[in-house]
Amino acid sequence: MLASKAAETSSQMASSQQQKWADRLLLYGSFAVVALFGFFPIYWMLVTSLTPTDSVFQFPPRFFPAHITLEHYKGFFDNPELLRYFRNSLIVSLSTAVGSIFISSYAAYSFSKFRYAGRRALMFLILSAQMFPQALLLIALYLMFDELGLLNSYWSMILAFTTFTLPLCIWMLKSYFDTIPNDLIEAARVDGANQLQIIHRIMLPISAPALVSTGLFAFIRGWNDFIYALTLAGPKKMTLPPGLVLHYIGEFQTSWPELMASSFIVSLPIIIAFLFMQRYIAGGLAAGAVKG
Repeated sequence: MLASKAAETSSQMASSQQQKWADRLLLYGSFAVVALFGFFPIYWMLVTSLTPTDSVFQFPPRFFPAHITLEHYKGFFDNPELLRYFRNSLIVSLSTAVGSIFISSYAAYSFSKFRYAGRRALMFLILSAQMFPQALLLIALYLMFDELGLLNSYWSMILAFTTFTLPLCIWMLKSYFDTIPNDLIEAARVDGANQLQIIHRIMLPISAPALVSTGLFAFIRGWNDFIYALTLAGPKKMTLPPGLVLHYIGEFQTSWPELMASSFIVSLPIIIAFLFMQRYIAGGLAAGAVKG
């Protein structure tokens, strides 16, 4: 009987071990599928950008080019028009990030630390702006900017992008400000600090991770936009997304290697920003997700 129980126990342990291995393989297999789905387009973009033009459409396709060329990347930096689009994107995106942080900091502080009539309704009214498709507002904004003389300028894009990023930026910062104890603010008031000093010397330095997360979100919004930049900017102030499409995609031919090389270059600022700021981004999102 003891031998039978020992054999049964051994069988159960083996079955449990097999189940663990099966679960682990299923988990790793799922991760591999998700990674392939997410990273293969990036890999293919890089391969295409390094492939000579006469070898791009060869069949069967190569997953690694037989001959590597950097001419497509050199062509981007030798083209003054593309460099102008790059400069325009930096100006618009950085201005959008700075404007969004500046405005949303004061609004979020008000919603988080003050109590007044209509506060909650105003908060949800601001958030409801995210419910409307932004493309539907394009005609109204176009006519308004035309009346104000702001079409074909940086201001039209900066104002539009900042307006669209503010609701989420305000809520992100409010969630973070909620985690900061009110006792800290009361102590500053006892020491004689006014509201501006409390915001600038206490709240904002403490909230650096949340400010970085919010600023990066606003920067990406301005950097990646296509339809507003195409409609409001004009040919001289156009940013990279519509500029690349108009430059490389024609009616009868598309310069795919050059387009892929330029797209990879355009992606680098966002990648570099994430690499250098990931510690602040993770801290801001995690702290902002906890109710204080």
